[in-house]
Amino acid sequence: MHADISAPAGAQASTGGRTPTVIRLLVLATFVVILNETIMINAIPRLMTDLKVGERSAQWVSTAFMLTMAAVIPATGWFLQRVTTRRAYAIAMGVFLFGTALSSVAPTFAVLLVGRVIQAGGTAIMMPLLMTTLMTVVPEQDRGRVMGNVTLAISVAPAMGPVISGLVLQIASWRWLFLLVLPIAGVVTWLGLRRLENIGEPQAGAIDVSSMAFAALGFGSLVYGLSKFGNGNVAAPALIIAAGVALIAIFAWRQIRLQRTGTPLLDLRILLAPTYSKSLVLMAVAFLAMMGSMILLPLYLQNLRGLSPLQTGLLVMPGGLAMGLLGPTVGKIFDRFGGRVLVIPASVGITAALAGFTQISLTMPYWQLLGLHILLMASLAAAFTPVFTLGLGALPMHLYSHGSSMLGTLQQVAAAFGTALVVTVMSSRATSLLDSGTPALDAHLGGMRLAFAVSAALSLLVIVMAVLLPNRAPAMEHAVSMDELEDATPQLVKD
Repeated sequence: MHADISAPAGAQASTGGRTPTVIRLLVLATFVVILNETIMINAIPRLMTDLKVGERSAQWVSTAFMLTMAAVIPATGWFLQRVTTRRAYAIAMGVFLFGTALSSVAPTFAVLLVGRVIQAGGTAIMMPLLMTTLMTVVPEQDRGRVMGNVTLAISVAPAMGPVISGLVLQIASWRWLFLLVLPIAGVVTWLGLRRLENIGEPQAGAIDVSSMAFAALGFGSLVYGLSKFGNGNVAAPALIIAAGVALIAIFAWRQIRLQRTGTPLLDLRILLAPTYSKSLVLMAVAFLAMMGSMILLPLYLQNLRGLSPLQTGLLVMPGGLAMGLLGPTVGKIFDRFGGRVLVIPASVGITAALAGFTQISLTMPYWQLLGLHILLMASLAAAFTPVFTLGLGALPMHLYSHGSSMLGTLQQVAAAFGTALVVTVMSSRATSLLDSGTPALDAHLGGMRLAFAVSAALSLLVIVMAVLLPNRAPAMEHAVSMDELEDATPQLVKD
């Protein structure tokens, strides 16, 4: 038995141009839960006052969410193979609702932190569940269009989080950030359980506890170490990152050994598909660029241009909306013409936008900033839909859940790395300029310009990967059988 939720006979019949109900419900649920990853960013000052904590402690409401996602997502590939679609959905949304309710009434910061961790545990399941189900029930000729709709959940939700929180915090307490989400998530959960159908049959198999430990500690340590860069202390984060990398290496070795028995927590044979591996690299660097801009632009607009958090959110909102609204159109183009006509121009657009941001100044017109941000977000939208579809489409069906899990894990690592990179480069450059006598505003501006320049240089790798990607998922990769993958496992172990 190979597949988690292998499609039953006829599951991939033509959708007739309509998005399956199961996907619509999962997209809606995923949007609601992912929104919470960034919704607390603007609430840090309020938390410091209301719960009497310092800034570094308050930052943990976002850090803990990201760490939990990084620790839990590697296990979702195994989990989704062991439970039905309805049960996975019920568990994910039930956990999320409990975490949201607990956070809304948290009497202390410690309780709020526990609530955020529980929230993240439910969120971590939803994204792989959505991607795996999509790849299972939607036929290849319709996947681009349907995946384009998924862009709304995975890209617009994080961008909308700060905007929504800015609006709410103008008139209400930070607790309303949870109280407003609670009934919406409750209705979405009820709709899903009422109309969701199971896709295929779950697979039996015990979980490897040591793999769980190595994954949680390894990816958690890596993301935590990256999040600590830029605070002036390099040695401690570097040690934490090194420990995380070592634990991930042990985790990888353990998975390769377990592949012989067919019960790995995260099946690394997905990396044997070249198109999937290239898609991973492109997605990671593009996501890094997106997160870097999400960090740098608010700092620039608020600290150097004097805008409020709400004004900042409204300025970057058009880019996020453009990204989501373009998703369905991008998907239709992909279904008709393939990936290269989208991914190659998109990769050039990403680099051009980041290069444009290197020219920011204290007087740069806001319309130019808006234009560059929309170009970046639109380019990312044109890249993500084909890359996700090509990458997962290159895998055999029984590895969809593991491929989705790897994509989600790498997104979290890329987000943490992107944040650490831009903050470290910006801080180092600004400090160097200050030491040389440069005025404070100019020094910080110089730091931001260099950080954008480094991001632009890294985005050149996106162009390279875009050129190397095929127009469609190669037929030979579709035909990879379990036997062929098992034949490759001893060589992986030997290597």
